[in-house]
Amino acid sequence: MTTDPTRTAAATAGPGDSGINQPRWTHIALPSGDLDASIAFYTSMTPLVVVATREDPDGRNAWLSNPGQWETPFVLVLTAFNAAKGTQQGIMRPFAHIGIEVPERADVDAIAAKAQADGSLWWEPRDMPDPVGYICAVHDPDGNVVEFSHNQKVFATVRELWGPDR
Repeated sequence: MTTDPTRTAAATAGPGDSGINQPRWTHIALPSGDLDASIAFYTSMTPLVVVATREDPDGRNAWLSNPGQWETPFVLVLTAFNAAKGTQQGIMRPFAHIGIEVPERADVDAIAAKAQADGSLWWEPRDMPDPVGYICAVHDPDGNVVEFSHNQKVFATVRELWGPDR
């Protein structure tokens, strides 16, 4: 399991202090039939790292995010309910997906090759019309689809709209 080495106690808000001054998109939550397998998948196939884990009588969960993403935190919450342990819980398919934009076209090819080798490749690498770019997709242990794209311009479009150089 990969954890975020940049996380410090100072980065954690105290009780009642969320640090939020306006509504924010903060997470997406997916159920998992095998939390350990899901954590292993996301920390090896994506840039995500574990930033928190929790457990209660109903089950366990893990929060994953990009390392050091403190200014605009966004978390993938993976939750394994004890009642569903060992069952496939995927809800994001055949097209619904989590999207991750990568800096190089070769990154898409490398991810696809890795996924082909472990049996998790969902869509072969392909060029798609603008603005989609060059993509492939993989599926996690529960069958949820994760798309990897190059030149999709999601990151650049949002930065252009609201970034410091606008």
